[in-house]
Amino acid sequence: MPANTIDEVITALEAIIKESLATNSRIGYFAALYHKVTTSVKHGIDTGQFQDGKRMEQLDVLFANRYLEAYTRYKNGQQPTASWQLAFQATQKATPLVLQQLLLGMSAHINLDLGIAAVAVCGNNPLQDIHTDFDSINTIISSLTYQVLADLGRVSPLLSLLGLHAGNNTSVLIQFSIDNARDGAWCFAEELYAMPATQREAGIVQRDKNIHQLGENLANPTGFLKFTTWFIHLFEWKKPSNIIRVLYDGKKRHFTTDTTNKA
Repeated sequence: MPANTIDEVITALEAIIKESLATNSRIGYFAALYHKVTTSVKHGIDTGQFQDGKRMEQLDVLFANRYLEAYTRYKNGQQPTASWQLAFQATQKATPLVLQQLLLGMSAHINLDLGIAAVAVCGNNPLQDIHTDFDSINTIISSLTYQVLADLGRVSPLLSLLGLHAGNNTSVLIQFSIDNARDGAWCFAEELYAMPATQREAGIVQRDKNIHQLGENLANPTGFLKFTTWFIHLFEWKKPSNIIRVLYDGKKRHFTTDTTNKA
């Protein structure tokens, strides 16, 4: 069943995290990160950081339900969107970096789902009405950046080597950022909002194809970047459940940390 409140979203994410811990599944990486973001958005709503807290909760729930539906479809052997299918399939592989796994989920969710959710929450009201609150989400996400980077640094101690490619225009791992994804999501929302209702589904399908291609580039770096990611992976933690616990931020009232088999 889809979530109706942000608390139900958080409960659903915790269920995915618990199942991923029990099955030692990499699918829990994105869920753990998403839980961190969602609880921060809930705090923002509760403390009045948005112009319209009720509408922001509706947006958050519509947005999250896109992920929860994709997750459920994948787990049930059904086809989610192409960009989510790629992200979920990557969790079955041991070779992608933890960062790559997270970026694939973020790409599918922000670049595709966020614009769709923004248009849905507006209905017949002007899309511009939610622009300020839409941007406020980025402020909340940005506040988590250093913590997330620190978490990634624990499980992937050589991740900073990717900085060697900062000047490489073909390095999608470096170019990808929350800001760019958020801005792209807003542009997509504007395009989708301007379409006649009868054309929106076709617009979503085309967007999904484009984001799937971006995901392919994220998942399959080439040249020296491919060697660098391989080398970084050698020193990453290998046990998914331990990585999930770190990304989840050690909520010890729910989960305990197993310090064995980190690498």
